[in-house]
Amino acid sequence: MIEVVDVTKRYGQHLALDRVSFKVDKGEILGFLGPNGAGKSTTMNIIAGYLPLTEGTVTVDGLDVLDDAAEVRRKIGYLPEVPPLYGDMTVDEYYRFVSRIKFVPRNERKSNIDEVMERVQITNVRKRLIRNLSKGYRQRVGLGAAMIGNPEVLILDEPTVGLDPKQIIEIRNLIKELGKTHTVILSSHILPEVSAVCERIVIINQGRIVASDTPENLSARLGGGKDLVIRVPGQAQPALDILAGITDITDVEVSGEREPDTVDLIIKSERDIRRDVFSAFARAELPILTMKPNDLTLEEIFIQVTSQEGIGNASSLS
Repeated sequence: MIEVVDVTKRYGQHLALDRVSFKVDKGEILGFLGPNGAGKSTTMNIIAGYLPLTEGTVTVDGLDVLDDAAEVRRKIGYLPEVPPLYGDMTVDEYYRFVSRIKFVPRNERKSNIDEVMERVQITNVRKRLIRNLSKGYRQRVGLGAAMIGNPEVLILDEPTVGLDPKQIIEIRNLIKELGKTHTVILSSHILPEVSAVCERIVIINQGRIVASDTPENLSARLGGGKDLVIRVPGQAQPALDILAGITDITDVEVSGEREPDTVDLIIKSERDIRRDVFSAFARAELPILTMKPNDLTLEEIFIQVTSQEGIGNASSLS
């Protein structure tokens, strides 16, 4: 649905994007992450047609964002980090204005506006001036504006900024629902939100893509994919004695007590040792209460690939 190929963006001597390439499939929810100043907003503005690129190509549903700019914009709903709202308009007036500039057919405007307001839960403030709304409501108004006209692609830059925890959950569920019928690019600094919503992530740092894959695959590659966490009853030493007899274990870390009278241990290895661990503990008649892979969190993945060391490994994570 979206294809970004070798996109470069320069501001004078400053190189903001350096040969950025990635794809977003139809119906996919993609998490687009990066530190402040990494090039996220620049990339999203280029895809949405708000910024020209210096080199490379971007196509949306086969249409070039430069050659077919007007048609591409009809296919995209864009929520920038700071929504472009008009404070002297009511929500109703603003949505009618957005409907006109998006060329929504006149006979469909009212039903489309009503549906969008219902989905982002702002029907109760439709007659209020936007300048008098809370930040959370203004963010919802901006999200709804992106949805006007039912575009095939939604680009959402920090869609839950200013929302309370309950509202964040509601918008998160809405984005999941939108992903069933739309292609979505989601950028957010709330990484658990990205983990909960996105099927795949792309991480950009210093203008270059440093990772592109599912969170699970990135965790496996960055964390080695073989580390285990086990929980056993009692103290750590009996478990450590058992683990000492298993080959290919490179390190064991005692991570502490997570529930009464138990201990958690992180086992590092270069191979899959689950069967060996299970068998050794069964022979010793010490039960394993839980055993699971020691997956990296999205926060840990993000820190690794945006560090100076991570940049050098970019090609292996894309």
